[in-house]
Amino acid sequence: MDSPPLFLKKNAPSFLPFFKAEALALCEIEETHTIQVPQVICWGESEQSSFLVLEFISEGSSTALGQEKMGNLLAQMHLAPRDYFGWSQHNCIGATPQPNPYSKNWISFYKEYRLLHQFELAEKKGRFFDGKTPLLNNIEAFFTNYTPLPSLLHGDLWGGNASYTLKGEPFIFDPASYYGDRETDIAFTYMFGGFNSSFYKGYEKTFPLDQGFKTRKTLYNLYHELNHFNLFGGGYANSAQSSINQLLKKIP
Repeated sequence: MDSPPLFLKKNAPSFLPFFKAEALALCEIEETHTIQVPQVICWGESEQSSFLVLEFISEGSSTALGQEKMGNLLAQMHLAPRDYFGWSQHNCIGATPQPNPYSKNWISFYKEYRLLHQFELAEKKGRFFDGKTPLLNNIEAFFTNYTPLPSLLHGDLWGGNASYTLKGEPFIFDPASYYGDRETDIAFTYMFGGFNSSFYKGYEKTFPLDQGFKTRKTLYNLYHELNHFNLFGGGYANSAQSSINQLLKKIP
């Protein structure tokens, strides 16, 4: 009997801690018994590389029913209670290190370990963003009457990291997980598309979003715009600056 196919990810030996973090994230998502993820087979290193071996899942097509179910299952994952912001270890978002220290305060966590972290990386590349300081100094203005609770996040939820089995069942992969405001996951689904109205309908039915999400969506996607600039350069700097300008107009 033939063995089932597997999916192998390889990188430099120094990447092993990030493969370990990815494996731990997939296992933690699986333990919520909500949305499907590829099962972790093993991870490790050889003299030439580090590696992560996963279950191979054959992909099918997206349907309205599948999109709605994905939204529903993601909401269920976000509803699983967590006690703090951060995570058990640091990981990466793309190839960018992502610090996840223990915190009880989401606003200070997001300010320091998400936005400020990315701004500092950009400055090392010689790119300084206008309005950075007033935005960071007034970030509390976006959380009036809203207190986020820590949820287990996928952390890098764009259309390329979500798919469907041959039977139409949704699954997600390539996480950059940590415990944070669940709105950050939903915000990123808007940035590159791939999620339709059925997805948001399924999510809202299970875990309705706060009305302030429309503004915080820009705040949360700024992290990804800065990260994409730090990874790829190009027009992402203009996108990030535009978001900063929009957000500054929202501050009283």
